[in-house]
Amino acid sequence: MRDLEARTEVNRETIRVYMRHGLIPQPVRPKPNVADYDESHVRAVQAVRDLQRNSGLTLRQIKDVLSGQSNERRVDASAFHNLEELVAARMGQSGNPILLATLANQWPSAEADALAMAANGVVAIVQTRAGPALSVTDSRLVTIWSEMREVGFTEKLGFSPDILSFYVQPAQAIAEEEARRFLAATEGRISEEQAADMLQEALRLMLDFWGLIRMKVLLQRFQEHKEAIAQPTPRKKRVAGRKPA
Repeated sequence: MRDLEARTEVNRETIRVYMRHGLIPQPVRPKPNVADYDESHVRAVQAVRDLQRNSGLTLRQIKDVLSGQSNERRVDASAFHNLEELVAARMGQSGNPILLATLANQWPSAEADALAMAANGVVAIVQTRAGPALSVTDSRLVTIWSEMREVGFTEKLGFSPDILSFYVQPAQAIAEEEARRFLAATEGRISEEQAADMLQEALRLMLDFWGLIRMKVLLQRFQEHKEAIAQPTPRKKRVAGRKPA
């Protein structure tokens, strides 16, 4: 509890009130007089605290909002302050940084690839006491490229991590537009939990949609290339009195 107070800057009496109202989960109790809290408790306390401060809702109303049972009033836009934390946790993208040395134990080229990808803005390397590390998301980006290497995408054929930079700009543009449209349509109209539910499913579905669109266009380009090669080269007409070059 002392650690939870320090992480959230909310005193234990208030935290216990949140718990009695069912706004945060009960701790794990491995034995009497011992209560274990984790990151889900930190996020829950922070979310309730921000709603209480910024939306003007009572604890009963906050409980209704978080459970999606209240549509009587608009939720203040500030209720979305913790949306990225909720979505990251649900998608398994939150957690402690992963050391590059740990990745290199399984993928020998991971450190070199991470440095190259960081130089192009694909990932961000963070410095920890134990050494350079990556976020959960960035570590997965690096291991994806390691898996690409295993199936043949190597420097010998001209494939290096540098080519990944051309993904960054279009991905940023698409994500920024998606965020703008989503917030314009939902912020202040639904609870943070409802928004997290929608985004969790949308990320899964639209990743499939985006992948299928890319595959469709890629196969079309291969077909066009095949047809272009199959076309006979037109022969030049001979001019009378001249020898062919």
